[in-house]
Amino acid sequence: MRVEKGASDNTLSSYARDLRAYSAFLAGRGVDDAGAVTEAHVTDFLASLRERGLAASSAARTLVAVRGFHRFLALEGQVGSDPAAAVAPPKPPARLPKAIPVEDVERLLAAASLGDTPESLRDRALLEVLYGTGARISEAVGLDVDDLDLGDAARGGSGSPGDPGRGGAASVRLLGKGGKERVVPVGRYAVEAVTAYLVRGRPTLAASGRGGPALFLGRRGARLSRQSAWAVIQQAAERADLGQHVSPHTLRHSFATHLLDGGADVRVVQELLGHASVTTTQIYTMVSVQRLREVYAGAHPRAR
Repeated sequence: MRVEKGASDNTLSSYARDLRAYSAFLAGRGVDDAGAVTEAHVTDFLASLRERGLAASSAARTLVAVRGFHRFLALEGQVGSDPAAAVAPPKPPARLPKAIPVEDVERLLAAASLGDTPESLRDRALLEVLYGTGARISEAVGLDVDDLDLGDAARGGSGSPGDPGRGGAASVRLLGKGGKERVVPVGRYAVEAVTAYLVRGRPTLAASGRGGPALFLGRRGARLSRQSAWAVIQQAAERADLGQHVSPHTLRHSFATHLLDGGADVRVVQELLGHASVTTTQIYTMVSVQRLREVYAGAHPRAR
């Protein structure tokens, strides 16, 4: 998976954890040879996941690891057949992404800025990048300084850094799932926040350790971790008094939903999010349709 599919470290860790659980399950059934596994064993393992209260989506992901393992053994000729080929994963219920209104996003971004400390400058820049580009949290904390092109803003020009149609537009290079790169425009607010952080925040944090090329640094000068970035968002959400759960993916969902609400084409949003299939992106159109229904129900005299 690492070499042929370019899977990320997080994906590899998840698959390894799933396969360890599968191996322990088989050992409990007295099975210690992959060639002795039957379809009934795989089905029973899936049933045990659901009995433990695992969500359908999590159980399906675990089964993907199991199916991939047996398919690999069959293709390599190490077993005579694939016992997992006919075992279908549970179908999770349709779940709409949780986006928050633009007003709440603005409150969240404002709450990330407390004073002019290096940490507050970093936090504001991080959240502006997450919402302004739709980046995954792993993509954001994985950014290096050289991945940013702040356009005319960095060169002292007069062009609009938030206008992707201009030659001097700002952009960022994101490394997504499977090692796939994409270049995403960066708007004016994110450019201003990142510039302030680079000038007045990052040098102080970098002096505390070996941050190397990393854009977002922690207090000790090392690259900011995913866990620390998550904590930054949660703390900002608490200060903004947002009653609902807010995560890094909330900003990604909001980025996509607000673009579609503003009239963006779903194919464009697909490219910006780095989705391999437009089917994944189309779930956001359901959010927008739902919003239209809510507005209609509240505004039309014959809606009720």
